[in-house]
Amino acid sequence: MEISNFYRMSYIHFDKTQLINLNYSLDREIIRTNRGGCYTSTTIIGCNTRKYHGLLVVPQPQINEQLHVMLSTVHETVIQRGASFNLGISKFPGNYFPRGHKYLEDFTSEPIPKLTYRVGGVLLQKELILDTNRDRVMIRYTLLDAHSPTKIQIKPFLAFRGYHDLSKANDRVNRNFEKVPNGAKFQLYPEYSPLYLQLSKKNKFHSEPDWYYNFEYIMERERGYEYQEDLFYPGYFEFDIEKGESVIFSAGLTEADPSTRQRAFEKELARRVPRNNFENCLINSASQFIQRRDGKTHVVAGYPWFGWWGRDTFIASPGLTLTQGDKETFLEIMDTMVADLHGPLFPNVGSGVMRNMTSMDAPLWFFWSLQQYIIFTGDKKTVKEKYLDKMKGIIDGFRVGTDYNIHMLDNGLMYGGEEGIALTWMDAVNSDGPVTPRIGCPVEINALWYNALCFYHELSGDEEIKSIADLVKKSFNEVFWDEKRGYLADYVDGNYKDWSVRPNMIFATSLPYSPLEESQMDSILEIVKSKLLTKRGLRSLSPDDPGYKGYYHGNQYTRDLAYHNGTVWAWLLGHFVEGYLRLHGKSGKHFVEKIIQGFDEVMSQYGIGTVAEIYDGDPPHRPKGSISQAWSVGELLRMMYLVKKL
Repeated sequence: MEISNFYRMSYIHFDKTQLINLNYSLDREIIRTNRGGCYTSTTIIGCNTRKYHGLLVVPQPQINEQLHVMLSTVHETVIQRGASFNLGISKFPGNYFPRGHKYLEDFTSEPIPKLTYRVGGVLLQKELILDTNRDRVMIRYTLLDAHSPTKIQIKPFLAFRGYHDLSKANDRVNRNFEKVPNGAKFQLYPEYSPLYLQLSKKNKFHSEPDWYYNFEYIMERERGYEYQEDLFYPGYFEFDIEKGESVIFSAGLTEADPSTRQRAFEKELARRVPRNNFENCLINSASQFIQRRDGKTHVVAGYPWFGWWGRDTFIASPGLTLTQGDKETFLEIMDTMVADLHGPLFPNVGSGVMRNMTSMDAPLWFFWSLQQYIIFTGDKKTVKEKYLDKMKGIIDGFRVGTDYNIHMLDNGLMYGGEEGIALTWMDAVNSDGPVTPRIGCPVEINALWYNALCFYHELSGDEEIKSIADLVKKSFNEVFWDEKRGYLADYVDGNYKDWSVRPNMIFATSLPYSPLEESQMDSILEIVKSKLLTKRGLRSLSPDDPGYKGYYHGNQYTRDLAYHNGTVWAWLLGHFVEGYLRLHGKSGKHFVEKIIQGFDEVMSQYGIGTVAEIYDGDPPHRPKGSISQAWSVGELLRMMYLVKKL
C-alpha cells in the first residue's frame, strides 16, 4: 500500500531522506499544548534533545509552580515472524540507540503530528494528540499494511521530575504498579500525581522495573548545561494488531475509559484548525499560548521553558486573540493580570507569591494593549468601566515614585533603575550583572509613558494629565532627539546620552500617540531599516557597534552577552511595520507583505509550524532560543491584520 498523496501535498511535510538525516531532523521540534498548561514536545523523529522534551509535561501544583516531565518517551517494537524491529530512538554516550528513525517514511503535521514507518511489509502510522481539557496525551497506532500476523510492544520511559531538572537513578523510586483497565498506574514518588498508562484494547503488561542510564540531551550540552539523565523503565505493553486496525495508547493523570478512547481521539481531531497554510499555522500556534487553569487565563511567553511574563502578555495578547475576533479571551487575560497588579507594577514574571516585579514597561504596555482592544472592537465603554481606575493608579504611582527608583523627573520624563537590576525588556543578567543596564530614562519607556498619558486623557478628559503629556512631549524631543544624527538616544542619565543604534526608538514611530513629527519618524525608520532590519526581525544592536555580537551560542554567560547586543527579535517587526505603514500607507504594503511572506519558510524549521524567540544577528539568521514565542507569533498575526486593513 502506498502512502496517500495527501501526505505529499501537506503544507508541512518531511520525507525519508530528511528524516533519516539526524543533522536535519534533530534540528526540528514539535510543540503541542492543551488549554490547561500541559504540553508534549520532542523532535520530528521522536528523539528527545532537550530536558524540556517529553510526551507528557504537566503542572504539579502540589509540588511547586513549575511543569514536570512525567512520561519522557516511548520506544515501540514491531514483531513479525519472530523478528523484532525497534522504532524508538534516544541518544546515549557515543551513539543513538535504538536507531528506529531509519524505518521512517514520512512526517506530516496535518493537523496533528503523524509519522509513518515502513518495516519490511509493515506500514505503521503513529499520530499524537493532547486532550484539550485534561492532562493526557494520546498516541494512535494504525497498521496501514501487513502481510503476516503483527504484534506491537510499547516501552515507556518515566521521569517524574521538574522540567528544569534531570532525573537520576535512586532507591526512593516506587517500583510497584497497580492494574487499571487495559493498563497500569505508576506513582514513582509519593508527592507526585499517579500516571495512568492505558490502551484502547486488551493487552499484556510485562513488568520489568529497571533504570536506563545516561540518556543524553544534545541541546542542553550545546547550551552549557548538565545533559545526562537516568529514566525509569517499568516494563512493556504488548498487543496484537490487524491490518486496518487503530490502537490508542494514552498517558494521563486520571484514569481513562478504554472503550471511549477512539471516540475521544476523533473528537479532539475535529477541534483542530488544519495547519494547511502559513496563516493557519500561526493561528494554531497562537492558541497554544493561552492557558486556562483555576479560573485564571494566562499567556505563556514561550515554549518550552518560559512561564507567564507581564510585558510579553500585554505585547502578545492583541495579536494572539483580537486578530481572531476573540475579545472575551483578551478581557479574561487582562482581568487575570489586573488581579496581580501590585501598586503601579505588574509582575515581570510569575504570579501571586511567586512573582518578580522588576518590569518598568509592563504597566505601560497594559495601556497599549487596551488601546489595541479599542482599535479592534470600538468598545471604549468596557475599557473605561473596567480599567480606568487601574490606569490612574499606575500613572499616579509612576509620578510619585515606586520600587527600583522608578519616578517622574521635573521635566516629566520617567527615570528608573538600580545597580544590579534590569528593568526594561533588555533584561539579560549574567554573573557580572545586567548586560544592558540602561539605568536612567530609556527611550521606549518614555515613548510608552507619553502614549499612556495621552490615552488616559482621551478616556478621562483629565486636564492635569494632559498638561503632563505636553511637558513630556517637549522634554522627549529636547532630551532624546539629535537633528544631526537623525535618531533618538537609547537612554539618557543626567548629562550622559547613549547613542547606540538599537531598536528601542522604533516605538516612538508606532505607538498610537507619538511625541515625534513625521519627518523625525521617517528618519528613524530609515536608520532602523538600514542598520537593524533583517528578514527575521530587528537586530538589538547595529553591526557597526563595537559591542555587536552576530551569533547567539555557547553557555548561558556567552548567550546573555549576545541576547540584546545584535540578536534578532521577530516581535519588534510589528512596531517597525506599524510605523512604516503609518508613514507610507498603501505604498508601503508590498514591502511589508514581503517581510511577512519571508516567514513562510520558518514553518518547517526549528519549532515546526510556529515562530522562534530570536535569530542570529548575522546571516543566515538561524533560529535560536525558545522554539515558539508568544510575541513573535502575536505580532506576525497583527502585522497581517494591519496589511489587510489598508
